[in-house]
Amino acid sequence: MYAITIPEPGGPEALVWAEVPDPVPGEGEVLIEVAASAVNRADLLQRQGLYNPPPGASPYPGLECSGRIAALGPGVSGWAVGDEVCALLAGGGYAEKVAVPAGQLLPVPEGIDLRQAAALPEVTCTVWSNVFMVAHLRPGETLLAHGGSSGIGTMAIQLAKAVGAKVAVTAGTKEKLDYCAGLGADVLINYREQDFVEEIRQATAGSGADVILDNMGAKYLDRNVQALAVNGRLAIIGMQGGVQGELNISTLLRRQAAITATSLRARPLGEKAAIVAAVREHVWPLISSGHVRPVIDRELPMSEAAEAHRVLDESGHIGKVLLVAS
Repeated sequence: MYAITIPEPGGPEALVWAEVPDPVPGEGEVLIEVAASAVNRADLLQRQGLYNPPPGASPYPGLECSGRIAALGPGVSGWAVGDEVCALLAGGGYAEKVAVPAGQLLPVPEGIDLRQAAALPEVTCTVWSNVFMVAHLRPGETLLAHGGSSGIGTMAIQLAKAVGAKVAVTAGTKEKLDYCAGLGADVLINYREQDFVEEIRQATAGSGADVILDNMGAKYLDRNVQALAVNGRLAIIGMQGGVQGELNISTLLRRQAAITATSLRARPLGEKAAIVAAVREHVWPLISSGHVRPVIDRELPMSEAAEAHRVLDESGHIGKVLLVAS
């Protein structure tokens, strides 16, 4: 098969479309003939040599895909060759085929095109596990989602609104904020021109956000805590703003707040399977009914992964960028 390889870490030009050995499904795995994958920030870090795959995972980038099951490994039940699926991966999505544990498979939701389904696994699993399973966002509460126009952000807006929460978002342009408003965001904050701490306080009559979904990490750490309500929960899922930050513990204590930080990629298989099962139970009906949808900025041929990485590097996109197999 062909896959995107990374012979040497570097810029987008480090991604090379090359012939590699076919994967073989092991115990409890299925082999997927890939229709599409999607680009995530973690892929950019892997390309730069800053985020290696966990032991035993595919060396190729790509943390999600959609396609058809081409073969079943030993011990797999409940799936059949030819089934249309999408999957959460530890790697290997930028390829014509990938082997994945059966517990990380999801059926393609009703009303969603097979290629479009590649935009779903990573964002739905990330948002549901962090905002709902860990931070326990409830109806009537306020969610602040940083990077509201990203794949994660656009999904967070829709799921939070679906459960009856109020949603505030940050983004860097009017176009992006307008798009977030179209998805249901209630409070729009241009982080280039406004102080999100002050804006969220004004929007909540001084109380603050009950849950904050943060992709920035160190840069926003102290200000995120300032923006929390009493008993607020900060869920950190990224480090685009650095890895080391300072925090005023006194503020955290006064808020009686909680900070969590999670990553999907390196979690044990059982934890991933539990998250996927929860997404199938709670999120898939919302997608099938049309209340929630994937937001896709553009589709590019998988062999042009370098261009897709440039798009993410420039941060002008809204939603997900897909890589489509030929």
